Amino acid sequence: MGSKVVQRPTAIPTLLQRRSSDEYVAPQYTDLDRRVVSRIKNEGLDAARRAVRPLADYWASRLGTASALRALNDAWGHDFYKVPSEATVDQEAADAALGGDELVIDVQVHFMGDGREQSDFALRVKEYMQGVVPDRFKGMDSMTGYCLSEFIRCVYLESETAVAILTSSPGEISRNYLPNLEIAGTRELMDRMAGTGRLLNHTIIHPNAPGDLEQMELLRDKYKPCGWKLYTMHGEEGWLGDERGWMLDDEECGMPFLERTRKMGVNRVCIHKGIAGLAPTGSPKDVGPAAKAFPDIEFLIYHSGYEIPVGPEEEGPYSEEVAHLGSNRLVKSLLDAGIKPGGNVYAELGSTWFLSLRRPREAAHVLGKLLLAVGEDHVLWGTDSIWYDSPQPAIDAFRAFQIPEEYQEKHGYPALTPAIKEKILGLNAARVYDIDTDKARQAARTDDLAWARAALEEYKAKGMPSVT
Repeated sequence: MGSKVVQRPTAIPTLLQRRSSDEYVAPQYTDLDRRVVSRIKNEGLDAARRAVRPLADYWASRLGTASALRALNDAWGHDFYKVPSEATVDQEAADAALGGDELVIDVQVHFMGDGREQSDFALRVKEYMQGVVPDRFKGMDSMTGYCLSEFIRCVYLESETAVAILTSSPGEISRNYLPNLEIAGTRELMDRMAGTGRLLNHTIIHPNAPGDLEQMELLRDKYKPCGWKLYTMHGEEGWLGDERGWMLDDEECGMPFLERTRKMGVNRVCIHKGIAGLAPTGSPKDVGPAAKAFPDIEFLIYHSGYEIPVGPEEEGPYSEEVAHLGSNRLVKSLLDAGIKPGGNVYAELGSTWFLSLRRPREAAHVLGKLLLAVGEDHVLWGTDSIWYDSPQPAIDAFRAFQIPEEYQEKHGYPALTPAIKEKILGLNAARVYDIDTDKARQAARTDDLAWARAALEEYKAKGMPSVT
């Protein structure tokens, strides 16, 4: 385990920072973004003094989150986030506005395994990050800021996440920052230490890679995944892999994979769609046909077809004229295939929420469209942590977010009621991933996290975790 520690950034709250994941370069600030950042920088020092906190701690707290959300409201000319002014300086007011007791289940989390700092993906992530926030990474020669200890800090110590699902990128072992063995080994290690089911795991599979389909039974039995994770653009230009990309409804890769999945009795497939650099096979246009052909399989669409914003352009309401853009592609695919809300398709919000929350008008449309397309019981909370540090600010921002009444009236979007937010933050994932909600709540409320220290000690002592 590396000894270097990433210090908390002091400039602005995480929600407003230009951050990248392993899959994209952070978008440039728009003029509106710069206006928001300038405002909170000007007001931050005084607010921190009034709250009697160091500036870095202020930005990392709920007070800083409240400040960021109010600045977004002012910049966009609407109270998208319900946050009173006193929440920026008073902890009780901040907790009342942004806190909650929902069961939080994060269906998309990541970390970078030891010894993987030189993998292709790791080097690409490092290049992205250093290009965006060079001061933060000055002098760092590895990606220890994304190691297991940072993962535990972000997800379990500094957020209200009760259960998380560990996943990874596409690519064979030599190219991946966290291969299947380490994903499953980490789940086994943490479950053995905690004994509470705080971590579940995906297994990555590439139907277009020689031999992967034939290994599915072995992978299922050895790694015990809660779902298959797939990247249809694996092999496309810019995505790791020597094969070409594929689609869920193609006869060569997708359909054989789904047939095999059905025969194995596995009915949960998790597909990365969107945030794909507009790779042709990253489009969710194949989701509807596949879901129609396999009604007994649940399709969990990670990122929900959303794409990285370019400048001030943003997603608006769905129409046929813009059906080829962003999450509209998923909506159109479901409409054309006759997949109704409450069917066998789920929409996941990892990175989608982080990227759209600072564009709240767009966030309202994206959430509204997804709720109409798949239903309030089929939208899943995911954050793509730990690329964005602790997911808590994103959780708090979601709690405060509202779809404006005029959007509801004009476009038919539902209101984001407390009940719907509770479903999205955890109850929907609990149902689809077969998580016992009572046990998960109990574990999150009573866990003293002594297991976290024990897990880290064993991980550091033994290196790569193994699957027993």
